[in-house]
Amino acid sequence: MSWNGRALVVGAALALLGSIGIASTSAVAQQLKEVRIGFQRAGIFPAVKQRHTVEDALKPRGIEVKWVEFSFGPPLLEALNTGNIDFGYTGDAPPVFAQAARANLLYVAALPSAGANEAIVVPENSPIKTLADLRGKKVGFAKGSSAHNTTVAALEKAGLSYSDITPVYLTPADGATAFTGGSLDAWTIWDPYLALTEKGKVRVLASAKDVEESNGFFLANKDFTGLHPDIVALLNQTFAQESKWADQHREEIVKTLHEATSFDSEALARAVARSEFLVTPVTDKIIATQQATADRFLKLGLVPKAITVKDIVWNWTPGS
Repeated sequence: MSWNGRALVVGAALALLGSIGIASTSAVAQQLKEVRIGFQRAGIFPAVKQRHTVEDALKPRGIEVKWVEFSFGPPLLEALNTGNIDFGYTGDAPPVFAQAARANLLYVAALPSAGANEAIVVPENSPIKTLADLRGKKVGFAKGSSAHNTTVAALEKAGLSYSDITPVYLTPADGATAFTGGSLDAWTIWDPYLALTEKGKVRVLASAKDVEESNGFFLANKDFTGLHPDIVALLNQTFAQESKWADQHREEIVKTLHEATSFDSEALARAVARSEFLVTPVTDKIIATQQATADRFLKLGLVPKAITVKDIVWNWTPGS
């Protein structure tokens, strides 16, 4: 066979393999029957579940929705990494730890925050009056959570090192018990736990907005996003629309949160009133803020290596 003949055969074989690959990818995409969404019983999620808007958006495609609940961000991202869920929400710190551990995930949208929904609280009669007074004190927070970031940012602002405090790593529920029981000198926590705690004899030492810029994020499994970018964009768009609705229907958000958690309605109303309901693409400014968070943890030796946040940012164009 001539060189030209062999080239034609090879070319045909490559074309066939390429078409098989395309067909295989298309077939996998068409086989999607369920999307698994990780959530926490906070913000708009109980209302979105009750309104079935995500289900309605995916039903025409023959896709069902499974909601998987988590108490805070790190375990949610572990499930995202292992492929046990496809899409979910966390605060700013969990993705930093996940990326440092080479987790298989992407930032796919941002939820900008004014920083009013998270704070460091102390007992009302505590001698702790300033952030500098945290030196030598036991401070509770969930490890790898946004509260972890708020704590280290507060220490940084006060000129303290991480070794100047005794960190006590606790889930939100365990943190509430420890704090009210007097086992902690200070507790860093987010809403609605923060709002519930504020009903007692406590003082807010500093809110997140006093020490850092912060954002929440929607993240998705990297492999899932590669196979189903249209579904990820549709989820982003649906949550963005629901956020606009929530901004105008805060009483309904309070009602659904109360039904989902049985938490005090007055406290929930306080939390919802100071919440921002907004979903946006991950902008350069948000990437820079998140990179500052990653660099802060690296400086303290809390993550093992430097990471570049933009390396795992997925580009979402609203309306796409």
